Amino acid sequence: MAYYRQDIYDDAVTAQIAGHYREILKLLGEDPDREGLVKTPERVAKALQFLTKGSREDGAELLRSAMFKEEYSQMVLVKNIELYSTCEHHVMPFIGKAHVAYIPDGTITGLSKIARVVETYARRLQVQERLTVQIRDCIQDTLKPMGVAVVIEASHTCMQIRGVQKANAITTTSAFSGVFLKDERTRNEFLNLIKEA
Repeated sequence: MAYYRQDIYDDAVTAQIAGHYREILKLLGEDPDREGLVKTPERVAKALQFLTKGSREDGAELLRSAMFKEEYSQMVLVKNIELYSTCEHHVMPFIGKAHVAYIPDGTITGLSKIARVVETYARRLQVQERLTVQIRDCIQDTLKPMGVAVVIEASHTCMQIRGVQKANAITTTSAFSGVFLKDERTRNEFLNLIKEA
């Protein structure tokens, strides 16, 4: 399966989701035939397919599409990668940024591929903890670097606009492998660099 798909909308799936959402609108006491809601079920169906398109993409394939032999063995850091994901518990957005670093061991990848890996795993029904680990593992398993570091900082609308309603709460998660896990100096270098974000 290609890692990048222009055809993220499946007409049959769109029709099925739209039909279910029409029923949801009725259950909420709305009239799905009123002017403002007539096209809402189809819009929601397409939005959900877009927001979960990463589950039909392959992060490893994406990285393999731009792998290069290079004898560079210092940290490569891509920080402030915008991140938009959907909480699997409430199907509500969480939004933030990811900082991703790796130390190559003879193989590098295109810098944009790091951001695309974040996008691939973010565009799924997710929890932030799993997302952080999936990004780390994809890069570690595919590039086989000396280590990978991932930190994600995000705001969860399921906490902000419902439930506890804490609008300023930020959740930070991290995942390390290799030298970032074993060597405190290397890990601290990464953490200091992302503080300047």
